[in-house]
Amino acid sequence: MAKGTHDYQDDPRNAEIEISVNGELVPRDKAVVSVFDSGFILGDGVWEGLRLHDGGIPFLTAHMERLYEGARAIDLDIGLTPAELRQRIFDCLAANGMTDGVHIRLMVTRGVKATPYQDPRVTIGDATVVIIPEHKTPTRETVENGIRLFTVHVRRGYPDVQDPKLNSHSKLNCITACIQAAKAGADEGLMLDPHGFVATCNSTHFFIVRRGEVWTSTGEYCLGGITRGAVIRACRENGIPVRECRFSLTDVYGADEAFVTGTFAGLVPVREVDGRRLGHPLKTARDWQGAGPVTTRLAALYKALCEREAERS
Repeated sequence: MAKGTHDYQDDPRNAEIEISVNGELVPRDKAVVSVFDSGFILGDGVWEGLRLHDGGIPFLTAHMERLYEGARAIDLDIGLTPAELRQRIFDCLAANGMTDGVHIRLMVTRGVKATPYQDPRVTIGDATVVIIPEHKTPTRETVENGIRLFTVHVRRGYPDVQDPKLNSHSKLNCITACIQAAKAGADEGLMLDPHGFVATCNSTHFFIVRRGEVWTSTGEYCLGGITRGAVIRACRENGIPVRECRFSLTDVYGADEAFVTGTFAGLVPVREVDGRRLGHPLKTARDWQGAGPVTTRLAALYKALCEREAERS
């Protein structure tokens, strides 16, 4: 079954990985947290997705800054300095003999509670810190075939309801968006902001290309994406016009190209939004010609940026 930009090639080595649970390396089938953990009970925590590339993690400092900023926002004490947490990540990778083609899920929750209740004051002990590294490579088909998006009714809300800039464990709005898109036969859900302008996708950030210009949302109603920021920077450093602006679905339907960004797959082209083929008036699936010229160039520039800014222990 397709899973959009997160489709991956199955790797048997993942059955034998060791997972870091509060600093202890545990075999995959024995890696567990308490049923009283804040993350399990309430989704109370923050997380990051990281990518290991040629022995280094691209933009690791930016990821760590976002993690600690999110933790401060919800008054969560991670209990480790950024340097200590970085070292724990690289120790886990070294223990697994990993050097490339790895996706890492770094999760921090408020910790174990004395009883199932939302008040942080009933938390006992320290934060729970879990690091899951897996051998994961995006499928070629995802990039070659592009993905289909469907505009869902679930909106990215105002920050006084739940700030979309928080990379929290509480992702139910994104999950319901994903479900609606899947039921419509699409790969991901395209989400609007409260004013009806395009915001982001349920698990990636969204860009369009119009007349040589790259457009993405203002960023007010989406997570401060690390890959999103890197692509914007790649545009500016290489003379590609880029705009962070409000735009509507009409702008999307008339776009020359579109793509989404994320830590796992990098840049993935979008071939269809709400049943509309982007770019030329194509008639059948066989007419898909692959990523457009701007998307193709940006994918190469992003890859070079990852190689240049991969941070090591």
